[in-house]
Amino acid sequence: MGTYLVDILSKNADCKVYVTSRSKRDKTGNVIFFQGDAHDKTFVEQVVKEIGSVDAIIDFMHYGTAQFEDVYELLLNSCKHYFFFSSSRVYAEKKGDIVENDPRLLDVCQDEEYLKTDEYALAKARQENLLRQSSNKNWTIIRPYITFEDHRLQLGVYELEDWLFRAMHGHTIVFSKDIASHTTTLTFGYDVACGIASLIGKPSAEGQAFHITCGIPLKWSEILDVYIEVLSKHGLGKTVYMKDKWNGVVNPARKFQVKYDRLFDRQFDNTKISQYIDVSNFRSPNEALRSCLENFIKSPKYRCLDWHLIGAMDRLTNEKFQISEIPKFSNKISYILSRYAPLFVPLYKKCRGVLGKVMKK
Repeated sequence: MGTYLVDILSKNADCKVYVTSRSKRDKTGNVIFFQGDAHDKTFVEQVVKEIGSVDAIIDFMHYGTAQFEDVYELLLNSCKHYFFFSSSRVYAEKKGDIVENDPRLLDVCQDEEYLKTDEYALAKARQENLLRQSSNKNWTIIRPYITFEDHRLQLGVYELEDWLFRAMHGHTIVFSKDIASHTTTLTFGYDVACGIASLIGKPSAEGQAFHITCGIPLKWSEILDVYIEVLSKHGLGKTVYMKDKWNGVVNPARKFQVKYDRLFDRQFDNTKISQYIDVSNFRSPNEALRSCLENFIKSPKYRCLDWHLIGAMDRLTNEKFQISEIPKFSNKISYILSRYAPLFVPLYKKCRGVLGKVMKK
């Protein structure tokens, strides 16, 4: 979304766009980069001091609640209009279309184990509360749901590195019937960016929350069918291993994402954002998913691969990667243990964690 938004805003010759980035990047036209970590309050203070007050801050950062509490007043006071990126995962379960004032998980959930965490949906809701309690009202809450583009194509809780990498290498896609049976809503990232741009500088949007979502819900099984259709054209991804239930084949930390989101039916009423942008122009997810997957197949690029997960999936499907195909010694060990000796994985992760702390000291 951020890349699309920068492109949209930079086309306005009267607009200066400042972007924070961990990597060094040169100025491009009216886009100016600041190298640093935007989680570092000192860095943010330096940027604010150099630029001065701006018309809008679009905050794509993911904070822990304590971290956000330390910085949000600085951000509110440094601009005319502050955009906080929350998530539509904050909503509690609802049958039918979700609207912006529907109950959030934080407001109604009774799961004590879950409420003790600062899991993504809870963290976002708690941070929304901080904004609402502030004396400053120059904020807008954005609640995107699952967005996609050429290099981000999700399947349930799996990123493309988890499922598409396997298909591209002739291995079976692993999914589960319980998630596949539920309805979700996927929105093309460019459309979300257009929705954000339409709200900038609008006083009527201040003090409000908006979900910017496509109005076409699909079952995860239908999304899988789209992926398989495109992959099959290229002789890829012909087989799928369907578990009855998702039970933590991925990182157990995702269990709450599954329980309190992917096993809900998620569809949205986007009437509120339609006051600012014509949502009928949002791309059909079926059409856009096909196009994005075709583009990825032409130019595949993966971020970090989880070789623990890849090994666990190969154990389920009775497949294997050659050790020579796996980069780095640590990845080879992760894969071998998950594929052939899963009982030793927790011990290995614990030892790596301890070693990492020692190395830092």
